[in-house]
Amino acid sequence: MNTVLDKPVPDYAAIKQRQQATWASGDYAAIGTTLQIVGETLAEAADVRAGERVLDVAAGNGNASLAAARRHAQVTSTDYVQALLAKGHDRAVAEGLNIRFQHADAEALPFADASFDAVLSTFGVMFTPEHQRAASEMLRVLRSGGRIGLANWTPGGFIGRLFRLIGAHVPPPAGVASPLLWGTESHIVELFGSHAAQIRCEHRHFNFRYHSAAHWVQVFRELYGPTHKAFAGLDAQGAQSLERAITALLEELNVGGPQSLVVPSEYLEIVITKQ
Repeated sequence: MNTVLDKPVPDYAAIKQRQQATWASGDYAAIGTTLQIVGETLAEAADVRAGERVLDVAAGNGNASLAAARRHAQVTSTDYVQALLAKGHDRAVAEGLNIRFQHADAEALPFADASFDAVLSTFGVMFTPEHQRAASEMLRVLRSGGRIGLANWTPGGFIGRLFRLIGAHVPPPAGVASPLLWGTESHIVELFGSHAAQIRCEHRHFNFRYHSAAHWVQVFRELYGPTHKAFAGLDAQGAQSLERAITALLEELNVGGPQSLVVPSEYLEIVITKQ
């Protein structure tokens, strides 16, 4: 870690490398497809129209990409994990959708200024280590009057609380701002406000639906990068402690009754219109 005026500066390159390994672990695509409804809702909120040039940033396996393509937009889907782009490509081929897939870092997008009419991201760009760089890149590649549509987990929702539980067992990198800040309106205004003609934020919920808390833990321990890596980095006692804590949280928030698991998770839906 470097220092500037005695203030620690994180090694962002190393952090990003670890993040890539995290999201490439497990099989996020199997989790991501369950979130497709969020991509559809975001495409509607951002008013994606036929013929528009749309960029999906940190697209994962392409939920927002597919949603925009279904609305006959010209879509470019990007992520820094090649395996996730491949899964998105397979989904697009299966549905007969014409989407361009390109490996890209959200903090250094390989596109010219004002290349797109809309820029979307569902639970993706929020995980970039340098928030302002990512926001600036999205603004740069967007034309004047274009829209940025984001879906970000909130600090107080289920996923926000889950990440805090994980962080208590496996501390996050020092000096890096929490991704959950992207789920607060004040942070969005801080990142985008000086370039925005309008910012609209709405709190929504995605329902995680599983057989039981044990089923959810099993699936996410095997497939979801952050929980997969967290469990892998703990000894047996630590893993048991984390499993108990997550199970208790799931059971606290379950609204599905004793026979199933339904856990609402709050996220912030954001639409920014660029000046």
